Amino acid sequence: MLAPTLALGIALGWSSSRQPDWDPFGPPVFGTRPPVVDGAVFPTRWPIKHVVFIIKENRTTDHMFGLFPGVNGTTVGMDRGEPRPLTRAPDRLEHDIEHCYDCALEAWAHGRMDGFNRDMWANEYAYTQMWPQDMPNYWSWAESFVLNDNFFASAQGPSFPNHLYAIAATSGGAHTNPQQNIKELDQWLEDNPGRAKAWGCDSMQNSYLDIEHMEGQVERVPPCLEFTTEGDLLSEAGIPWAYYSATSDQNGYLWSAYDAVKHIRENPEIWREHMFGVDGLVADIEDGRLPPMTWVTPKFELSEHPEYSFCDGENWTTDVINAIMRSPMWEDTAIFLTWDDYGGFYDHVPPPQVDGFGFGFRVPMLVISPYAREGYVDHTLGEFSSVLRFVEDNWGLTQLTHRDRDALNLSGAFDFTQEPREGEQLPLRTCPEG
Repeated sequence: MLAPTLALGIALGWSSSRQPDWDPFGPPVFGTRPPVVDGAVFPTRWPIKHVVFIIKENRTTDHMFGLFPGVNGTTVGMDRGEPRPLTRAPDRLEHDIEHCYDCALEAWAHGRMDGFNRDMWANEYAYTQMWPQDMPNYWSWAESFVLNDNFFASAQGPSFPNHLYAIAATSGGAHTNPQQNIKELDQWLEDNPGRAKAWGCDSMQNSYLDIEHMEGQVERVPPCLEFTTEGDLLSEAGIPWAYYSATSDQNGYLWSAYDAVKHIRENPEIWREHMFGVDGLVADIEDGRLPPMTWVTPKFELSEHPEYSFCDGENWTTDVINAIMRSPMWEDTAIFLTWDDYGGFYDHVPPPQVDGFGFGFRVPMLVISPYAREGYVDHTLGEFSSVLRFVEDNWGLTQLTHRDRDALNLSGAFDFTQEPREGEQLPLRTCPEG
């Protein structure tokens, strides 16, 4: 097991009670479009007036960039103490690889990094690797901008705790995804047509999380937590922000991390002010509507979750980044593009264990900006809280937990003395069928 949990740096004021004057189970009303805001009016430490934090799904550094020149990568993994070559990954998997919290601890194996082969699907797919022609645009951005090969998911385990770290530098004590009985969930979805699976305050009523308190006790609570987020820090400073995700009737809504933050989810005005459907993202970029800070998570089928087409997901990312690069906002933007957890795929670098929650396994981090260094492999230690620290240092905010207080801010990926570089439009590719 991991080391005992260290102090999270904040009081975790979650509650298992529901507010009687608020229906947390009804579908939220998302905002239509953010207002146009001039990011230049907000003083910043660096010439970055827009940060876009894009979070995709379920890949490791060795799986995606193990072949990239200059990266601490490998083409041979370890399987229960025996070397095993990494074979070429398919565009989509026949079946997802299990990647739960306990699965991650088994794969980690106290730093031996040889326990990824848990079952038939892991045996089939965990030891696979993308080739450059399988992800030409990601490879091109890595060649043109910055690829960090020492960047880790924040938490050992799956998506839910890691998406919370990406907005709050904490998971609120969660190691796992919200637990839901499959048969009951299927019935709930049937009884609520037009609703998608949720992992937050509007999950079906018997969903639960086992939360680990700072003292080590475990409490079972609904997945509707209470802690301070980066959005709260930005709002306190008067800096606009937005979160784009699948809406409550689209697959992928479960990654809408603020849905699990009670004081944001239960306030319709705050929700509508900051939460937007991801289908409108490119149009909002083209109309100059992205605020200074924007989080982005895709719909499920475009997320690169391995049972869906990687090519389709890369094309979606290309659409978004192309739109930013041809817009006026490009000249002062920093894009941080990462993947939320390891997804069951092999990686050979043991993650530092800074507390009882992580780090999790290495995930790719691309830094794309007119001020990003060109063709630079960055070995600076990072995790999702590092992006929050960049935001905090750029706009003069405080920190949330020990994670962002201790994090390096990734500013070494930039050269702010250089002439801003022009963006380049990358082509979409024809994806394989099936």
